[in-house]
Amino acid sequence: MGVNLNGVLLAIDAGNSKTDVAVLAPDGTVLGAARGGGFQPPVVGVETAVDILAEIVGRAWAEAGGTGPSPAFAHVAACLANADLPVEETALQAELLRRGWSRSVRVHNDTFAILRAGLDEPRGVAVVCGAGINCVGMTPDGRTARFPAIGKISGDWGGGSGMAEEALWFAARAEDGRGEPSELARALPAHFGLETMYALIEALHLGLVPFERRHELTPVLFRVSADGDPVALSLVHRLAEEVVALSAVALGRLGLLEEEAPVMLGGSVLAARHPQLEERIRELLAERAPKAVIGFVTAPPVLGAGLLALDEVAAGPEAAARLREHYGA
Repeated sequence: MGVNLNGVLLAIDAGNSKTDVAVLAPDGTVLGAARGGGFQPPVVGVETAVDILAEIVGRAWAEAGGTGPSPAFAHVAACLANADLPVEETALQAELLRRGWSRSVRVHNDTFAILRAGLDEPRGVAVVCGAGINCVGMTPDGRTARFPAIGKISGDWGGGSGMAEEALWFAARAEDGRGEPSELARALPAHFGLETMYALIEALHLGLVPFERRHELTPVLFRVSADGDPVALSLVHRLAEEVVALSAVALGRLGLLEEEAPVMLGGSVLAARHPQLEERIRELLAERAPKAVIGFVTAPPVLGAGLLALDEVAAGPEAAARLREHYGA
């Protein structure tokens, strides 16, 4: 027996590595949920990426008690990785509309899900630092602030992958004498059971250490920094500067610099609460945006996608509270 379709909402948080989908009643009750793999349209194409997404949506709908094809939802809030530019959002929105899930579809970059998950109202700024780094801001009247966030060509620096690359660069130069001595030259290869940076460089170049394992070096960098290594500490402080630069610019664009406003920090690197990083962020933010209030987002981003869906249908605070309770936030 199927569920009542009146006002049923679809919330999607599709990241590079995993996708979470939730089917919601308009009162904030989670009727069904499902998880699948990452969402990577640049790799597989928009249509194929949405095909993969459709399978996850189908499982969430089945768990909600639905039968047959996914229904026409009252609204779809899709927070998607790789929706970095308006032209990408438009293409993804068109493909979602083509699937017939709803005539009301909003595509957001997935960073907006983290921002909304951390806020009681859609007002503030979020900086997310996981594999990469990104920043978005929003206000209740619908204004947003964002950056392209597609790498060095758009002025980005930071994220776990970027910091691992920087750590390797400084460690290589520390070992061969081109750069300042650093404990990184010993700690990075030791993480992989190797004795020298030369051995690690060779292993990375020949694929003996897979490319995707480079991200494991970011925690090593933070550990070496905490032990007092000046080179490692300089990289941690540089990340703090990037976080604060993004936050201050986004707050300024939204006209929030002169009033108390939240700056939410999320993603694996920032959520780890490394003391040296957090202290430096607080110091610099106090200088550039003294009224900003720092918070940390640990709730699952699909919560934010669900709250955006509830915002769209003006569901009210009780529905939002019910959804937060479901996710333990």
